[in-house]
Amino acid sequence: MYVVEDKGGAIALMLAALLFLGTWPAVLTLLERRGRLPQHTYLDYSLTNLLAAVLIALTFGQIGDSKHDMPNFFTQLTQDNWPSILFAMAGGIVLSLGNLATQYAWAYVGLSVTEVITSSITVVIGTTLNYYLDDRINRAEILFPGVGCFLVAVCLGSAVHTSNAADNEKKLNDSSNEYQNKTCTTGDQELGKDVSDKDDIHKDLENGVSHVSYANFNVEKAKAGTAEFLIQLEKKRSIKVLGSTTCLGLSIVFFAGICFSLFSPAFNLATNDQWHTLKEGVPHLVVYTAFFYFSISCFVVGIGLNIWFLYKPVLGLPSSSFTAYLKDWKGRHWALLAGLLCGFGNGFQFMGGQAAGYAAADSVQALPLVSTFWGIVLFGEYRKSSRKTYVLLVSMLSMFIVAVGVLMASSGHRKA
Repeated sequence: MYVVEDKGGAIALMLAALLFLGTWPAVLTLLERRGRLPQHTYLDYSLTNLLAAVLIALTFGQIGDSKHDMPNFFTQLTQDNWPSILFAMAGGIVLSLGNLATQYAWAYVGLSVTEVITSSITVVIGTTLNYYLDDRINRAEILFPGVGCFLVAVCLGSAVHTSNAADNEKKLNDSSNEYQNKTCTTGDQELGKDVSDKDDIHKDLENGVSHVSYANFNVEKAKAGTAEFLIQLEKKRSIKVLGSTTCLGLSIVFFAGICFSLFSPAFNLATNDQWHTLKEGVPHLVVYTAFFYFSISCFVVGIGLNIWFLYKPVLGLPSSSFTAYLKDWKGRHWALLAGLLCGFGNGFQFMGGQAAGYAAADSVQALPLVSTFWGIVLFGEYRKSSRKTYVLLVSMLSMFIVAVGVLMASSGHRKA
């Protein structure tokens, strides 16, 4: 079994995890903005997310000889370690629920702000729990000021979203175009009239078209940041958000943040057994075995809930079917790539956390630095916004730059 033991290797894994975990949300957001149903996307994502865990277990988990205190992956599958397995699977369940929530939150709140708030909540709650579970191996005088930076970022993230939403509303209200004015007053119902009725939508879904916008959107592309851009985006995307309240999006985001804050401490308990739930002589779960069980539960919850959402959709999405999902190949390769990025990102985070402490590994929650970059470059977020929004955005990102450095600087070394 390959084990990362030095701080340098742990930090390298954290940086790789930071890049991967900050990129996969941008890929799923891109698909939603192109009209693909999030249920279809998440089903594809779940397949390769599990595949990544299997690949990590079969490679890193099987390299070298098996030892009594650190058995290889296949050896550990036969051991009596169910208490630790249940902790790992509990972590996978809350992560899957958080990821499910964020795929809707991205549409309502935006990629950048969603990642900022969820990551900040994760650090404030999860890092504090991990610090005590890890027997305080991280330097508290460095760690907790970093946590404080993330706490400030939560407030700034909420302020950025509120300010940007006000900017967008002003753009729509100031528009002299008749179509835009009609959209502003009638909301989602007018924007959704691209087909004659729900039967037509269902027919398109059964033929493998995930949303009618693929066939019914031939308007000249508007410049990012304009009212025209917002209108065209609303017509294309699968989740209609214009006219919704700020509270709805933020509620989804805060729910996701609470879920994310619990998965890392649960994984920590699975690999280190701080509560002494294993029988005498049974070795702790190695990180690769724990990640395998963690990903299985994440997969089961994600697949089960999204198949349910196909037939019982939420937030005004059209109903679909498993047959329609199988026929929907538009963007499937991107969804599969997102699952691999997330899977390897989580795996590298846990490998680094086992070496340098899970509290320090939570520095990967600075992933909004990456997500915000993609949000601005790919999606035109914050284009033509107010000066107030720009000031808040820069302040928010500055807090993350400081926080990631501080949390990595608090890295300790786990004793054998």
